[in-house]
Amino acid sequence: MDTPVSYRRLLLTGAAGALGRVLRPAMRAWAPALRVSDIAAFDPPEGNEEAMACDLGEARAMAKLLDGVDGVVHMGGISTDKPWEPILNANIVGVYNLYEQARIAGTKRIVFASSNHAIGFYPRTQRIDADDPIRPDSLYGVSKTFGESLSRYYFDRYGIQSVCLRIGSAFPEPKDRRMLVTWLSYADLTELVRASLFTPRVDHTIVFGASANRDSWWDNSKSSHLNWQPKDNTERFRASREAAPPVDASSPVEKYQGGAYVISGPYE
Repeated sequence: MDTPVSYRRLLLTGAAGALGRVLRPAMRAWAPALRVSDIAAFDPPEGNEEAMACDLGEARAMAKLLDGVDGVVHMGGISTDKPWEPILNANIVGVYNLYEQARIAGTKRIVFASSNHAIGFYPRTQRIDADDPIRPDSLYGVSKTFGESLSRYYFDRYGIQSVCLRIGSAFPEPKDRRMLVTWLSYADLTELVRASLFTPRVDHTIVFGASANRDSWWDNSKSSHLNWQPKDNTERFRASREAAPPVDASSPVEKYQGGAYVISGPYE
């Protein structure tokens, strides 16, 4: 029988970001100590929180950040497509620093915020699962495939268990037709993160983060051991989103799962 998972100190990176702010209140109840971090200003610590500002690209700062941490929810880094330099620092160097310092600190599990943009060049007519090859749609998507590969290496080589969340569109509500498929409610996100931390054994898992929407491009059967059952869906938004002006179905933005990201860049 698998041993239940518990943590002495959890770390939440990206605490100033939209999803960090959503997860922070729930995570206070998940461990005796919650360390919260970001490079940007964020709300002062509450309750059992410890606040530490940190640049993901700074190895020494990351060593201090991971000290005494046995579980991480990594929401930090660049969260949209940007020029290469900031992506390199936060999403490439920063993720390496995270995993290497986690190895040194003896951290046992990391929940890594990947993205649907790691597979955004799949057509919307194709349903895929976690074993299908990566098809990033942007430099941002490339950075997320790097994180997925690095987490796989650190599991195989050092035994750090990881769950890579290929987050769809996590917003208060879907913004357009595409998000009727990709939307992930905040409540379903929070439960997905909880399941990713506390499922007794996850090894290296990739899971697609979308609510129980009517239509889906993603098959989560390879992550069924998480026992995550999303409860929300986009039906109450459908009529208003489908009433928007018609779109050009031949456009790459409408053809591929990644939407507008497939035509983003290059950057000067």
